[in-house]
Amino acid sequence: MKYIIMADGKGSRWNNYMGLTKHNIRIGERTAEAIKCSIGAALTELDEEPEDYVVTGPNMLTALPQTVSLSYGEIAYALEKSLVKLDAALMKVLETMPPELYADIVKNGIYLAGGGALIKGLDKRLNAKTGIPFHVAEDPLRAIARGTGIALKNINRFSFLMK
Repeated sequence: MKYIIMADGKGSRWNNYMGLTKHNIRIGERTAEAIKCSIGAALTELDEEPEDYVVTGPNMLTALPQTVSLSYGEIAYALEKSLVKLDAALMKVLETMPPELYADIVKNGIYLAGGGALIKGLDKRLNAKTGIPFHVAEDPLRAIARGTGIALKNINRFSFLMK
């Protein structure tokens, strides 16, 4: 079974936090995604703190049902290694992009989409690291699918994307 908190290929990090490191509880991919969307946080201090998330699963030592209450601070801690990698990857991309594109991004900002965009404070964290404005897309879970649909309907205008 695979456990994912961010689409970074490091699902085992989340599993290790939930299981071996902290609570000794096993969760599935859907539960991890629900936790991330509900109380996932990129900062340890938020303006509006979400309520704790209650999760039930088998204890990894006894296999008996166990219920634990998770705080957004715990999730921020669990996500930190992945977020540090995201910070580094973003900086590398910014360093290598053409100056005209860089200027446009600094002026207009970057939109976050997908499940990761629901991580509370991610936009503020990335803004603090780069000085670039970050925005959460409207309906971020569907934004990528909508954009892909637009590109496919207008494939003649976006042929450079199909390489």
